[in-house]
Amino acid sequence: MQNKGLIKVFAILFGLVCLYQLSFTFITNNVETDAEEFAVQGITEDEENYSELRDQAEARYLDSIGNNEVIAGITYNDAKDKELNKGLDLKGGINVILQISVRDILSGLANDTRDPAFRKAIAEADEAQTDSQENYIDLFFESFNNIPDAKLASPDVFANKTLSDEVNFNMSNEEVEPVIRKKIDESITSAFEVLRKRIDKFGVTQPNIQRLGNSGRILVELPGAKDISRVKNLLQSTAQLEFWHVYKNNEIGNFLVQANNKLIEMKRSEGAASEEETDSTATSGDSEIDELLADAEDSTEVETGNNPLFDLIVSPGYQGGPVIANFKVQDTAKVMDYIQNPQIRSLLPSEMRYAKFVWGVPDEDTETAGLYALKGNRNMEPPLSGSVITDAQQTYDQLGRIAVSMQMDGTGAKIWEDMTGKASNEQSQIAIVLDNIVYSAPGVSTGAISGGRSEISGDFSITEGQDLANVLRAGKLPASADIIQSEVVGPSLGQEAIDSGINSFGIALILVLIWMILYYGKAGLFADVALVVNILFIFGILAGLGAVLTLPGIAGIVLTIGMSVDANVLIFERIKEELAKGKVQKDAIKDGFNNALSSILDANITTGLTGLILFLLGTGPIKGFATTLLIGIATSLFTAIFITRLFIDGYGIKGKSLDFTTSLTKNLFTNMNIDFLKKRKVAYVVSGLFIVISVGSLLTQGLNEGVDFVGGRTYTVRFANDVNPTEVQNDLVATFGSAEAKTFGPDNQLKITTKYKVDEEGAEVDEEIQKSLYESLNSYLPADITYEEFIDGDDDKQVGVMKSMKVGATIADDIKNASFWAVLGSLIVVFLYILLRFRKWQFSLGAVTAVFHDVLVVLGIFSLLYKVMPFNMEIDQAFIAAILTVIGYSLNDTVVVFDRIREYVNEHTSWPLGKTVNAALNSTISRTLNTSLTTLVVLLAIFIFGGESIRGFMFALIVGVIVGTYSSLFIATPVMFDSVKKKSSIQKKEKPKTEEATTV
Repeated sequence: MQNKGLIKVFAILFGLVCLYQLSFTFITNNVETDAEEFAVQGITEDEENYSELRDQAEARYLDSIGNNEVIAGITYNDAKDKELNKGLDLKGGINVILQISVRDILSGLANDTRDPAFRKAIAEADEAQTDSQENYIDLFFESFNNIPDAKLASPDVFANKTLSDEVNFNMSNEEVEPVIRKKIDESITSAFEVLRKRIDKFGVTQPNIQRLGNSGRILVELPGAKDISRVKNLLQSTAQLEFWHVYKNNEIGNFLVQANNKLIEMKRSEGAASEEETDSTATSGDSEIDELLADAEDSTEVETGNNPLFDLIVSPGYQGGPVIANFKVQDTAKVMDYIQNPQIRSLLPSEMRYAKFVWGVPDEDTETAGLYALKGNRNMEPPLSGSVITDAQQTYDQLGRIAVSMQMDGTGAKIWEDMTGKASNEQSQIAIVLDNIVYSAPGVSTGAISGGRSEISGDFSITEGQDLANVLRAGKLPASADIIQSEVVGPSLGQEAIDSGINSFGIALILVLIWMILYYGKAGLFADVALVVNILFIFGILAGLGAVLTLPGIAGIVLTIGMSVDANVLIFERIKEELAKGKVQKDAIKDGFNNALSSILDANITTGLTGLILFLLGTGPIKGFATTLLIGIATSLFTAIFITRLFIDGYGIKGKSLDFTTSLTKNLFTNMNIDFLKKRKVAYVVSGLFIVISVGSLLTQGLNEGVDFVGGRTYTVRFANDVNPTEVQNDLVATFGSAEAKTFGPDNQLKITTKYKVDEEGAEVDEEIQKSLYESLNSYLPADITYEEFIDGDDDKQVGVMKSMKVGATIADDIKNASFWAVLGSLIVVFLYILLRFRKWQFSLGAVTAVFHDVLVVLGIFSLLYKVMPFNMEIDQAFIAAILTVIGYSLNDTVVVFDRIREYVNEHTSWPLGKTVNAALNSTISRTLNTSLTTLVVLLAIFIFGGESIRGFMFALIVGVIVGTYSSLFIATPVMFDSVKKKSSIQKKEKPKTEEATTV
């Protein structure tokens, strides 16, 4: 091998760089361990909320030493920025996909028009999106253009004042469409920036936010986030900040009296109508009254006609203040129903007819909320909105209470000066309203406020104040943002995943290292050194690239361990063949490397192509698996071809010799003479039966599709004691209508799935389902566990929701379609590569047939066994990753066999093709079985020790490796052989014996 010195220097330098990159992770782990010990020593478990207090103490410790030098000028903050990122499943946290409502953006661009054509197109687009993969904007334009004479450039649609500079009345629909598409893209970009700014201020290390295509979807990953409810609220909050003039309570008091009297009169009329049994002829007004007071039927004071409204008042507001009265929070909906009734609102004086009634922030101690009346207008638009805010900070007011200070732009400052001047002159108040809740309504006693600086004060906690400042500073979302897919992993479950991942990694590595030495002796030891260097390179590159290490990523690295020995096995087997031909060791080593290179490259390229498809189409942990697989392929090629050769290249010089066998394996798989082609008809029958059974099971029994593909919510719930899944399922069905509970790992842990309200989005729905889940499982939980502990809990949480996942119905369809195209795309890519590489379509046909066979068999086995296996066998994104990996592995085997057939065809031109194929298959049997067994040992180690969450994933790979090894010998090659009409057509004329031929 030439340039040995250069390769040595490169390998050493690259190894040192990898160690340097990994040193940051070592530093942060040590410092964070010290911080954890500091918090544990300072706060005992006897203190209330000790876990939360420890988190705060740990954070304070890290903040205090963040900029202190740890070693060689490196601070903790520096190291934290460069450490190896751990994914959601290893660190805990939340991963969500937000859908920015294109519908809301369209309505906003059209100024919330009531144009019939626009509303019809919106309604049709809403309906079509439920089962369509097209973008919402495409569906809207398609529906709109199908409406006769409908014009996008109508003054009632987009030719309005807002878009007057870009849309005019004379434009056609085709001319307006790109303008609207551009505006929507700008709005989604704005939403992306708003979310990015909010996340940056949230304090989570290594956050990730990405736009997903042009669909309005945004991926947000926050590893390490603990307060999940707070994160969800922060991500979805629209932050609709408004400033309104407000009526004093003495101005609205007369209306309240009239409203109360009217309600008494209405109730009495209702009672009289009931006594006369005139239900069948009741007037529409009576029906309205009955509906209005339906939820108050059990209220004694209402039934007797005594003060329906006044009796709900807990306390009046102070004289001349903005609070009309204070009511119990539980009565707020009833009060709002009363005063929003058309008959009641008609009592308002004409100058108050646009009054807007809203609630203040509830008082947690008294459980009451104040009622305010804002001075509205015909369009119900506030005099000033939060869009003018340029900066916001959490501060403290003059009384030491938490507050948020704001700075407005020039336009906002001028309007604010006018508003405060008017409030000062009239001795009135200005209500500061956020998301339709009054946070404060201060009076202005010092005259107009200029400069645009103001302050929101209220009953905030520090966290609430910081979140509000973050939202205001980032700005409001241009449209609603719904979580259509989410995954939440508790930190304790993440630590368990790390432990199981390390265990499986260590066991698999030890088994492979021992096997290589047992099989190849001293040469195997050199391969082990190259393997360890390979692992160092993989982790170093992951750290250097800022990639995220996930549990499937660890599985990818462990799988790489199994597959990386394949290159060494190919090389050693070829060297053994050259030695068997009588060559001296120096030449045998040289020729062995040269002859193995073609097979190594072909096998790794085909596996890499499927890994690339997985990387491009996968998200989250699956992308992590693809990342480590691709990096592993590249590093294993380098270490096998160059590092291993550095060790063995010197042998054969000056009498040095190196055996590539041990006493146990010296004659293993030598002189093999199996007639594979003679057995192909039996193989066809066996495979045909398997495929028929698989297809039959798929058609009759189907697959256990996970929420990735059908939508729904899953919760991994751990209990203090073992539970009966059937009993739990019955209780859940009574609550949700449809639910499934299965043991997930130990007997005290269940995986609960429900499709209840899968089509409904919003934080309120998520909260409702979580509370219903808690109430349904309450009898199985410890008596002292609260709802908050059940959902969120501590770092060492051992009871409650350990992990949750939600997938909306729409995105589930998208995932299913993307998975289908990923598998189909990989088959097409493989066919084309093999066609290009081997120049014969028969090779491509054989390879694709084998892969198709493998996929069908794996699917069939999952269909047949998912009801009886004691572990999860759901068909989800992880399963698709397994299928693509099986495709890559099967091709790896098949390409090695094909490469040897191609070589034998060129070497033995006088042989019949059947003899050539059988000889090639026999010559590769040692490599095929060795690699397959090594990989199987690795996969079994992960399957047994790698954790419940990837057990189904590993089972699919184990089945795939077994079936893939079989198909490369008994399906791919026979199909290729039988598809050749003239057996001599695949052979070329014999080349001169002095010329080495390794290609067809």
